[in-house]
Amino acid sequence: MSRSDFLVTTEWLAAHLDDAGVRIVDIRGSVPPLPGQGAQPAGLGYESSADEYAAGHLPGAVFLDWTRDIVDPDDAVPVQVAGAEQFAEAMAHAGIGDEHLVVAYDTHPASTFATRLWWALRYHGHQRVVVLDGGFTKWQQENRPVDTAVPQHPRATFTPHTRPELRATAEDVLAALDKPDTQLVDARDPGQYTGEIARPGNRPGHIPGAVNVPREDLVDLTTGTWRPTAELTRIFAAAELDPDRPVLAYCNGGVAASTVLFGLGLAGYPLGANYDGSWNEWSARADLPVETA
Repeated sequence: MSRSDFLVTTEWLAAHLDDAGVRIVDIRGSVPPLPGQGAQPAGLGYESSADEYAAGHLPGAVFLDWTRDIVDPDDAVPVQVAGAEQFAEAMAHAGIGDEHLVVAYDTHPASTFATRLWWALRYHGHQRVVVLDGGFTKWQQENRPVDTAVPQHPRATFTPHTRPELRATAEDVLAALDKPDTQLVDARDPGQYTGEIARPGNRPGHIPGAVNVPREDLVDLTTGTWRPTAELTRIFAAAELDPDRPVLAYCNGGVAASTVLFGLGLAGYPLGANYDGSWNEWSARADLPVETA
C-alpha cells in the first residue's frame, strides 16, 4: 500500500470538498493530562470536542463523538469499540456508506482520534478511510475555509464486515506473551512505560515484554504531519520490530495504540491488532503481570 492509502494532504482535500464520494469527519476530542501537567479531571476525563466543531469546522464535515458514537456503552472497560450493529448505525446516520471515502481529522498533534476512527472503520471492514495530514490545525494555518453549517447528508447504507483478528482481548495478550513471535508495542510516553508516571487509579509499568514506541515519535510535532516513511521505518527498526511478524499494540484505552498501528501501516507493516482494553483494563486486574523500568 502507498502513503496515499493512509493520508491525504490539505491541498488534496481542498480540491475534493464537493466530491459526493467523500465524507469528511471531524472527530476532535481530548484525554486527561498526565500527573504534573495540569488538574486531573474526575473519572477518566475522556471528552469529545463538539463545542469546537460548532465554532468552526471543515466545510461539509460531520461530527462524530469518539466517546459515544463509536464505543460500546455497555462494556465495563471504558471506550471499547462499538459492536457491528451500533457502529453501522452511527455511520449510516452520519451519511457514511459503503461507497464513501472517509477523511478523518482532529487537532491532536499525533492525529490520535482520527487514527482511532481509521482503526475502528478498518476493524468493521471499511477499507476506504484516510487521515488528513496535519489535521484541522494545518488547515487553519493555511487559511483554508472553515464553516459552521452542519451538513445534512442522507442516510447511507453501511455494511459491517468485522475483522476480529484486529482487536485483542486481555486473554489474547496474556496467551501471546508465551509465544516467541509476539511483538507487543506500548504506545504511551516513556514515563508511563517505565512506571515513573502513573495515571490515577492505574498500576505503574507496562505489560511484560512490550517495547515502547511513543505515538508522538511518529509525527513532526511542530507541524502535526506524519514523518516520512523512511523515518518511520527507522523508528520501528530501532525498536526491533519485524515487519514479517504480527504486532499487538496498546496504550491506556486503545486510542494511541491506533496511532502506532497507523504508523506501522505507513511503514509497510501489515495491520496488527489493537489491545482495546489496554492499560485501563490490564492495570486494574491483579491477575495480570506488570513490568517496570
